[in-house]
Amino acid sequence: MTAPTAAVRESSLARDLIALTKPRIISLLLLTTLAPMYVAGTPSWSVILWTGIGGYLMAGGANAVNMYLDRDIDHVMARTKLRPIPSGRLAARTVLAFGIAIATAATWILGHFVNVLTAALALGGFYFYVFVYTRWLKRTTPQNIVLGGAAGAFPPLVGWAAVTGRVDLASLYLFLIIFYWTPPHFWALALLKQRDYGEAGVPMAPNIWGERETIDQMLWYTVLLIGLTVLPVTFGVFGLTYLISALVLGGILLRGVWRIRALDAQGESWIPVAWRVYKYSLLYLALLFVAMAVDRHV
Repeated sequence: MTAPTAAVRESSLARDLIALTKPRIISLLLLTTLAPMYVAGTPSWSVILWTGIGGYLMAGGANAVNMYLDRDIDHVMARTKLRPIPSGRLAARTVLAFGIAIATAATWILGHFVNVLTAALALGGFYFYVFVYTRWLKRTTPQNIVLGGAAGAFPPLVGWAAVTGRVDLASLYLFLIIFYWTPPHFWALALLKQRDYGEAGVPMAPNIWGERETIDQMLWYTVLLIGLTVLPVTFGVFGLTYLISALVLGGILLRGVWRIRALDAQGESWIPVAWRVYKYSLLYLALLFVAMAVDRHV
């Protein structure tokens, strides 16, 4: 084997291992971890650093184990068939071992350099995502995203505990915001990818309830989400800067979901709008959490 060939293979392996962690998804999870740290107080750089590293490794480990568990359906779906396992670039056992290893490392890092509660919460998110969502809910009920959304709502609890050493009412509000954000966010994608999910046998809402009912549910969850984002202001957790941000950002999201519903009622194509709603929902959550941190320090 020539040196250049070995280098190429090592580079390819590194790219595949990084791909297992789903960096683009983790970037949002890290933001919803770090922003609450500034809402809770003024964290030191060391706490920010170790929480960020531990959070990335824990979420990355969960994503890798998720790919291991979904290896039987990933090759069927267009958006997942190029992942390392279905494409044949990595063996399934390698992916499982990698996921467990980095999640274990994350637990030690968070427990040693931050605090035990932070490590326990992060590990709880790992187990919930792997066993409750991926192993149980995903393939058994169209409510999979609703109940499974709790897995993605752990990061604010992790960030809050890293700074305060506890979980209190304010952190639970942040948990609930992500919990209620998840259905309209993910169902926008499910509407666009329902053929993929149907072929894989995953009972996503559009495949079971139909498009109209799914869109109606998206609308109601968005209304509830906006109300929930405003609620912490009434308890004095956030102020005017956050309130204006929450209303403007939520109004844009609601308008997008309403537009999907209106187009569907008229029998017109809502696909371009659904794509925009899905992409905007990512930006929405990021900006909302940034607004929280800014509000507490302005």
